[in-house]
Amino acid sequence: MVKAIVDIDEEANKVINILKAQYGLRDKSQAINQMAKSYKEIVLESEFRPEYIRKLMEIQKKPIIRIGTTGELRKRYGLK
Repeated sequence: MVKAIVDIDEEANKVINILKAQYGLRDKSQAINQMAKSYKEIVLESEFRPEYIRKLMEIQKKPIIRIGTTGELRKRYGLK
């Protein structure tokens, strides 16, 4: 096992703590290992280019737009 001393900012620390709580992990090193495994699966072993994955994650952060029923959609855009 490799040991490392790292400097992380507050936001990264919050993310690691959330991940630690979400997966019920004992310490931050387990959370970092989980992040590395997820990164490997999502980015390195993905069939998609990393640029596409980044763009998809940006889209997922945007708020959802409520369209309503198909009738409301047609009325809003003047469709028949």
